[in-house]
Amino acid sequence: MRDGVRIAVDPGNARIGVARSDPSGTLATPVETIRRGPGDLDRIAALVLEHQAREVVVGYPASLSGTEGPAARGARSFARTLARKLAPVPVRLVDERLTTVTAQSQLRAGATYGRRGAQGGRARRSVIDQAAATVLLQSALDTERRTDLPPGELVEGTP
Repeated sequence: MRDGVRIAVDPGNARIGVARSDPSGTLATPVETIRRGPGDLDRIAALVLEHQAREVVVGYPASLSGTEGPAARGARSFARTLARKLAPVPVRLVDERLTTVTAQSQLRAGATYGRRGAQGGRARRSVIDQAAATVLLQSALDTERRTDLPPGELVEGTP
């Protein structure tokens, strides 16, 4: 298992959930939710620098059949742009097909969110985005520990 902090980003259409690992690469924890749009890549770059991350994992929503649909193409494009911004820090695409569903189930089971109303809905979605990034990263860390190989697919960012 490689040492070093990893950052996970789970890009959605409106928000990007962010999680990080501890320096030993054992445990993933939520960091924040970033609004998608101007400045989002700059914020991710700042988090990578702040946490001295060795690698960034981007959620890749392949279809259940494994094919690349519109959401997966969007994630791949986002990852390429991010890889160019973060070079030489590696960016990897990691399968995230069920992370949001898993995160919602875990949050419901733990009842860690529950405010009602519009503000509660926004806060709940923000927590879900962070939880999905955390599930994604923990899965990637566990896979690397089991296989002794970096998870997912390395994204080539062209300058």
